[in-house]
Amino acid sequence: MEFNMKLRNLIEEKNLTQKQVAKELNIASSTMGGYVQGKSEPDFDTLKKIAKYFDVTTDYLLDINDKKANNPLEDDILRIFRTLTHEQQLIYREQGRAFGRIKNTDKK
Repeated sequence: MEFNMKLRNLIEEKNLTQKQVAKELNIASSTMGGYVQGKSEPDFDTLKKIAKYFDVTTDYLLDINDKKANNPLEDDILRIFRTLTHEQQLIYREQGRAFGRIKNTDKK
């Protein structure tokens, strides 16, 4: 997944606006808009600020696979899982198991 889409998803997941993120990171709103639209990319310092702000790695933002996940979808699920409280993680796990059971009963 391209940087701009990862950034867009992170902003949406946090229920923020591009303008809010730009202000928090001391970046011009138009610059943030360029990042989200894929018209420009941040320099290294800004990339690090974005990663720290969203509590993700620069590897994640740059779509560098660390081999912990098999594909970008798994990487996203793992990243989301790690942001949850322990109780939420348990619920998330049970929902995943329920989906697995549904899939298995569909095959019968």
